[in-house]
Amino acid sequence: MAESDGVFLFIATYPDEDSARADYEVVKELHLVDAIGNFDAAVVTKDDKGKIHVNKDETVTRKAAWGGVAAGAVLGILFPPSILASAAVLGTAGGVAGHLWKGMSRSDVKELGEFIDEGQAALLVVGDITVSEALEKAELRAVKEMRKQVNVDLDELEKEIKAAND
Repeated sequence: MAESDGVFLFIATYPDEDSARADYEVVKELHLVDAIGNFDAAVVTKDDKGKIHVNKDETVTRKAAWGGVAAGAVLGILFPPSILASAAVLGTAGGVAGHLWKGMSRSDVKELGEFIDEGQAALLVVGDITVSEALEKAELRAVKEMRKQVNVDLDELEKEIKAAND
């Protein structure tokens, strides 16, 4: 698989939700000026009972070709449904999650889930190589960042996402 064919996960942790949301705004701006291609993103927070909350700006995700499905699929892989505060986050992401799951090792899943769990808030961005490159250059407020390439065919993933949105 060519380097440009992969799907990239960007996860950053923050001391608070406001900082994560500020960087989410940076990602949206990068998309608006065509610095990044298709993407999906979510701000993830953890409450005092250990439940994971997913906060998405549906207006942006409806405009994006990925339709809000990819971030939900990744979170469904990383966290058991029992700690996700809303099952709605998984939505129709079953096929997309299965496709992404095939491209991730068990150690990747464990590492990513633990990484998100370390902070009070996190930003998860799923996208193509343009997302990885642009976020590398952006001045983000994250305490820690992690990037992972998921070994899946981007064209096949986009077909799954389109089917989930239809």
